[in-house]
Amino acid sequence: MSRIKMKNPIVEIDGDEFARIIWNWVKDILIMPHVDLKTEYYDLHIKNRDNTNDQVTIDAADAIKKHGVGVKCATITANLDRQKEYNLKDIYKSPNATIRKILGGTSFRKPIILETIKSTVPNWKKPIIVARHTFGDLYASLSMEIEAGTKVEIVLRDEQNRESRTPFAHFEEDGILLCQYNLENSIYNFAESCFKYAMEEKLDLLFSAKDTVTKAYDTKFKSIFEELYETKYREMFAELGIKYQYSLIDNAIAKILRSEGGIVWACKNYEGDLMSDMVAAGFSSLGLMTSVLISPEGMYEFEAAHGTIQDLYYKHLKGEKTSANPTATIFAWTGALRKRGALDGNDDLVMFAKRLEDTTLLTLNSGFITEDIFNISTASNKRICTSEEIIDIIASNLEKSYK
Repeated sequence: MSRIKMKNPIVEIDGDEFARIIWNWVKDILIMPHVDLKTEYYDLHIKNRDNTNDQVTIDAADAIKKHGVGVKCATITANLDRQKEYNLKDIYKSPNATIRKILGGTSFRKPIILETIKSTVPNWKKPIIVARHTFGDLYASLSMEIEAGTKVEIVLRDEQNRESRTPFAHFEEDGILLCQYNLENSIYNFAESCFKYAMEEKLDLLFSAKDTVTKAYDTKFKSIFEELYETKYREMFAELGIKYQYSLIDNAIAKILRSEGGIVWACKNYEGDLMSDMVAAGFSSLGLMTSVLISPEGMYEFEAAHGTIQDLYYKHLKGEKTSANPTATIFAWTGALRKRGALDGNDDLVMFAKRLEDTTLLTLNSGFITEDIFNISTASNKRICTSEEIIDIIASNLEKSYK
């Protein structure tokens, strides 16, 4: 069988540790035998980011803006321990945050549901899609240590260089300070993308925040969502039989846990990070969740929702067997291939992406699974596969699907 040709490239962003190893197995064993893969490659290994003063991360984001579709491996976000471990000259911000800041948009995280896995939350029957705002808040914040006796003021200076000062805190003892911000246009883009995505999925939309506490900050989010709903989306939602609602985030968590699912849950940046992990764990595993960043201009960046799997990386380096779930990485690649095919009118590429996804789910449902989901799988004759074995079995089943 001849390999499927691609018209335009996907931006391929490589990553770190064991996620990087899985990344290349998926590409080499599952995709390249069937697709004449065309990518523009960027290496975001932590040392390469350090060597390039993080310019490679910026270049990767700009490439997605150029080509429209990217696929990203999990990457290390450095801290002091990582700086020592890799002998880094600097500690750069999260590469995900850098890319998201350049692209803008919203990250949609959706669980991959298997027939043979019962949700940890018994009443969850349908997907819960977490829509995470990807700009500002903690990820664009300033934090510092403050010495006792320090008075902190907020100083505002307008374009005419006029100043206003607001007393904030008097540190009678040593402490810490955190400042964060957001931009109105980014919030509008976030809200628009959530309404559009809910309509595409034909699901109710829930936005949650805490406007009773951060009155100006979270009220701005709430009012923008309400404005767009009332002026633009109410009638379209009604025609589809779906609805929008706002809830305080603590109430929203309770609602979500009591629901059967089938909803798009919009959250601010930090809350979206946390709640998407909760939803993934509630359904099964971080290894079974898709993630796609959609920018206002229609750029797409697909990635796995999990991290670099550091513990298995060190086991692998010692020659020990590992059992890592490759599903999220596979679905990151298939998501990018499907979108590239759809944009280019390449039906063969779209169909291949679906075939690989279906084969992956069939393999897991038949009982060939990894350690992370073994205890929650109801598959008969189930057995734990090593990281290499599960990909080889999927590859074999993919070959059989063509016969």
